[in-house]
Amino acid sequence: MITSAEKMRAWTGAAILSFGFRPFFLVGAVWAALAMVIWVCLLAGKDLLPTGFDPVSWHAHEMLFGYLGAVIVGFLLTAVPNWTGGLPVVGWPLAGLVGLWIAGRVAMGVSAYLPSLPVALADLALPLALSAFLAREIIAGRNWKNMPVLALLAGWTIANALFHLEEARGGYPAQGIGLRIGLATAVMLISLIGGRIVPSFTRNWLAQRKAVRLPVPFGKADGAVLGLTGLTLTLWVIGPDRPVTAVACGLAGLAHLWRLARWQGVQTGAEALVWVLHAGYVFVPLGFLAIAAGQLAPEMGPAAQHVWMAGAVGLMTLAVMTRASLGHAGRALHATKAITAVYLAVIVSVLARLLAGLMPGESWPLQLAAGAWIAAFGGFAVIYWPILSRPRNAGRQPMRAPNAGE
Repeated sequence: MITSAEKMRAWTGAAILSFGFRPFFLVGAVWAALAMVIWVCLLAGKDLLPTGFDPVSWHAHEMLFGYLGAVIVGFLLTAVPNWTGGLPVVGWPLAGLVGLWIAGRVAMGVSAYLPSLPVALADLALPLALSAFLAREIIAGRNWKNMPVLALLAGWTIANALFHLEEARGGYPAQGIGLRIGLATAVMLISLIGGRIVPSFTRNWLAQRKAVRLPVPFGKADGAVLGLTGLTLTLWVIGPDRPVTAVACGLAGLAHLWRLARWQGVQTGAEALVWVLHAGYVFVPLGFLAIAAGQLAPEMGPAAQHVWMAGAVGLMTLAVMTRASLGHAGRALHATKAITAVYLAVIVSVLARLLAGLMPGESWPLQLAAGAWIAAFGGFAVIYWPILSRPRNAGRQPMRAPNAGE
């Protein structure tokens, strides 16, 4: 029977189509930077896109479902064969999936010229195809412990569909339930998968350095935190402005800070490729706490939400992309100064966006946030272009992320 490695070696075309992470991480990063440039132009009053969505909704969608969609697809197409023992998608089928993602971005951009249904179908084609792929692999491999990932992917896809439905009905999707479900699902995915890879990769790095204190393994306490997270996110989706939601967000934030403290991130300062995982995860509890604080300062609501959108989603996905790309491409697992600068740029972007919520009369924090974001993801595209587009280095085994159920 052919193995995953044999199938990848059998592909003799462009190296970028030899593994799922290669094209999707690259196009995702390019789009994250380009979409932000377009957003800045839209804010300046320049009508660049014939989109049927209002500018804020288009911006929110393209970050939460466009950019994040590319990263999710790249991650799962790479991780699922490791989880289930199935064969990876390579070559022209992989190129077809990239084409579906591009079709979704084009449909969103020219949606003013198209009926709502074709736009939605074009945008949903890729997540539906990915859900079918993941379901087939889990069922064929009887890998039931990864069913939570499939359930969250389905919830994220439904959220995207609701986003389109709200627009078709003349609503304001940027503040609708579809966006909240999509963001809540993203936060839950980070809590679930991040809760596996952060302590696992940290443990490996610390063990190599003979550290005495290692991250606490996943246990019942982690399960309780995830249960509280699911309940809190449900309350936030249903009633984001209710006092009970603020209380639950405060408790969830503290629970995640406690969980993160057990992973020994304070010992990882010597390697940015490791500490960035902790930095990305910390925006999960900070997002909960910011939303809770929003009850006292309602005007900072959108900025508080960006702690999750730009912080948890932005930095954690960048952390995973930089590490996975190096590992699977056979490169040394070490962050150069340029990669570290990319991480710091995202952190600056998040802090500037939060500052903009506290200083509504000032425009420079928004400009700083946008500029730092563009520099971060544009920088990733430039640094990682040769890594993602060239054949894998010989002599190194691909890195393996833990199963969602490990």
